[in-house]
Amino acid sequence: MIDVGLAGAFIVGLLGGVHCLGMCGGIVGALTLGQPQQNAATSGFWLLQLGYNLGRILSYMLAGMIAGGLGLLMAQAGPLQYTQQILSIIAGLFMIMMGLYLGGWWTGLARVERAGGVVWKRIEPLGRRLLPVRSPGQAFLLGMVWGWLPCGLVYSVLIWALSASGMVDGALLMGAFGLGTLPNLLLMGAAAGWMGSLLRKPLARKIAGGLVILFGIMMLLQLRPVA
Repeated sequence: MIDVGLAGAFIVGLLGGVHCLGMCGGIVGALTLGQPQQNAATSGFWLLQLGYNLGRILSYMLAGMIAGGLGLLMAQAGPLQYTQQILSIIAGLFMIMMGLYLGGWWTGLARVERAGGVVWKRIEPLGRRLLPVRSPGQAFLLGMVWGWLPCGLVYSVLIWALSASGMVDGALLMGAFGLGTLPNLLLMGAAAGWMGSLLRKPLARKIAGGLVILFGIMMLLQLRPVA
């Protein structure tokens, strides 16, 4: 089941590019503009971009490890099958809500992002100390801070990680999701204007949202009644 979950998490991250534009596109653009001597044709540019994004993905995996561990503790505290079933149902519903959010049909998850902003206010100053970025290692550390930016898409997949069977599976799930977001964010760094005009189109958002909703429905349909 974890193999299917990893593929699904990657696809959700890939489809979430329309959301990544709004949440992280500004950061990517600012970091890119902060390197006046770099451009997309240089190896230095791509090393910095990879540093940002690999740090961000590592943060996702750490959060997934925590979520997977919490989910395992919850499952052990009660009837295992029933608890896992409930967590899987919650994960599927969150995927549907995320699809509605991506498609612009419902903005309820924005409230969750605002709630996460309380924690972000304490973490964000750490990132400012790393600016301006002058090396891939510095970019990696900045990416680790950036990974905790409040994001409804990340939170939705973290709820999914709760239903994983442990800390390792939770980390792998979030890692697969992070890799799915990587192509979009790398392209934003190289061609932020072109990507922005494409992903802001309502049709692109609705297609991505509809596919994520379909994925959430498939998650729910795969659940089997507990005997």
